[in-house]
Amino acid sequence: MADIIRLLPDNVANQIAAGEVVQRPASVVKELLENSVDAGASEIQLVVQESGKTLIQVSDNGKGMTETDARMAFERHATSKIQKAEDIFGIITKGFRGEALASIAAVSKLHMRTRQADSELGTEIKIAANEVEHQDFCNCPQGTSISVRSLFYNIPARRNFLKSNQVELRHIIDEFERVALAHPNVGFRFEHNNNELFHLPASTLRQRIVNIFGKKFNEKLVPVYEETDLLRIEGFVGKPEFAKKTRGEQFFFVNFRYIRNGYLHKAVQKAFEGLLQPDSHPSYFLYLEIDPARIDVNIHPTKTEIKFEDERAIHSIIRTSVKHSLGQYNIAPSLDFERDQQFATPPPPSDRPIEAPGVYVDPSFNPFQKKEKPSGSAQGQWSSQPTYQDKRPTSKESEEWESLLSQIPEIPDVDQQQESLLSTDGEMVQQRYLQIGKKYLLKTHGEGLMLIHQGRAHQRVLYEKIMASLQNQQVASQQLLFPQQLNFNSSDYPIILELIPSLRAMGFDLDEFGQNEIVVHGIPLFLEDPSLSDLLHQIIENNKDFQSSSKDDLSEKMARKMAKLAALKVGTVLEQKAMAHLVDELFACSSPYHSPDGKPTIINLALGDLDKTFN
Repeated sequence: MADIIRLLPDNVANQIAAGEVVQRPASVVKELLENSVDAGASEIQLVVQESGKTLIQVSDNGKGMTETDARMAFERHATSKIQKAEDIFGIITKGFRGEALASIAAVSKLHMRTRQADSELGTEIKIAANEVEHQDFCNCPQGTSISVRSLFYNIPARRNFLKSNQVELRHIIDEFERVALAHPNVGFRFEHNNNELFHLPASTLRQRIVNIFGKKFNEKLVPVYEETDLLRIEGFVGKPEFAKKTRGEQFFFVNFRYIRNGYLHKAVQKAFEGLLQPDSHPSYFLYLEIDPARIDVNIHPTKTEIKFEDERAIHSIIRTSVKHSLGQYNIAPSLDFERDQQFATPPPPSDRPIEAPGVYVDPSFNPFQKKEKPSGSAQGQWSSQPTYQDKRPTSKESEEWESLLSQIPEIPDVDQQQESLLSTDGEMVQQRYLQIGKKYLLKTHGEGLMLIHQGRAHQRVLYEKIMASLQNQQVASQQLLFPQQLNFNSSDYPIILELIPSLRAMGFDLDEFGQNEIVVHGIPLFLEDPSLSDLLHQIIENNKDFQSSSKDDLSEKMARKMAKLAALKVGTVLEQKAMAHLVDELFACSSPYHSPDGKPTIINLALGDLDKTFN
């Protein structure tokens, strides 16, 4: 029987290895940026064309490489970081396995120029599919510049799996932000298609966060600091009132390396218990410094997952330190949840002294003395009650009581309600609804009751209207009296540009306007007095989760989100006509019994169900 096991050719082995390290353009960006940081650079520039599909270039002013090192850097498992296996457990730099440059060169056309400070000439190398095409001396500034062109040109199948330019750019921005946040002492620039997206000078951590996510982020940050024998933790968490419905800015760094860790994420969530709604997510930027010997960073090719020697202790320290910071900066509110605010006693008036309550007795009162009949009273009527000193309220007090009583709605009796629903010939002219808790609508239904969730009902109505308009391509818009200019941070701006066609299809009239700005001229008719900035930012946050190459899928999810944002909120008071109109529109929908998210809109309580509650 013939032998079937054989060695793979170098080019095939390199392409397979590249598949683990280089998954998309963002992978190249991550590896090159981290190499520049490891080289001790104080200034790093990233230039990208066509979301990395055409060009990715990273230039730095680091220490550079010698001619021999420049050539060796592209050999697999060639590294300056470790010499023996034990060194892996003392690693504090980013790259160390010697696979990044070799993997990138295997699937692209790469050009590198590098020079050390004490060398007059630098080294220039050109490589295509891991084949060195050119190597020579050159004039270049101190540091290293690497250009990666035509990524995956020799693996068409991999290139075909890349997403749209906006999606790939989003991934590049994510990697750029992670490296930039990990090293605020390093200056970064990011240019895409000749447009500068980020200019981040060396700064403090707080300033770096603000420079990336916008000036408004400064007021959201609460400092966190704790130092123990096990680790040192510092950074910031977002105030609870700025929590988002989707996971937004959540960053863990261990020894200046970005990591993902669900267990530590739960530690932060536990620290926010009682301060957030169940479906809200806090922002955090937490930096952990720990002895490298206590962690293992070599369990994942991209090194974004690490193992801790004592994960439970770290979990406890993070939870305690975050909770302490929230309390220290008076973030945790002091509320009495047992007290109903409807019955809270109003503060006493400040314009007069407060008198203690008392009982005043008339000493001349004689219970056996016959009281004179007042005119018009019945004969033989006797008084059998003591006469207390008259302590009637003053005119000002009377006015206050009358004002308070006038705010209590009059509750008509059943006969009055029935009469109001009858016309002159005795027929019912309308069905009456009762709004409960400014959230539910209640009406009789046969021999039972029907309870309707007004917010979810409105979501269903709006969702079906939006989808019908999209299918008919006839979405009605209303022009704003004054166009609004909205500014976005460099991370979110590419997303809103990608969403412009979908937003226009839904009735928005908007255009690009300057750097990181759009101008809104009109909005859909179904939006009533919206906060455009909040609405569009919520759409952006959700788009980060449901990015899809399918236009129909994106439109359906956008319609669902738009309906939820524009629907009636809890606390909205509805008149009878509005309630009746909403219910009529709900039952005209194709799926009236569920919201677009699949939650119930209507609950029917039959007479038997009501009887059971009284058993």
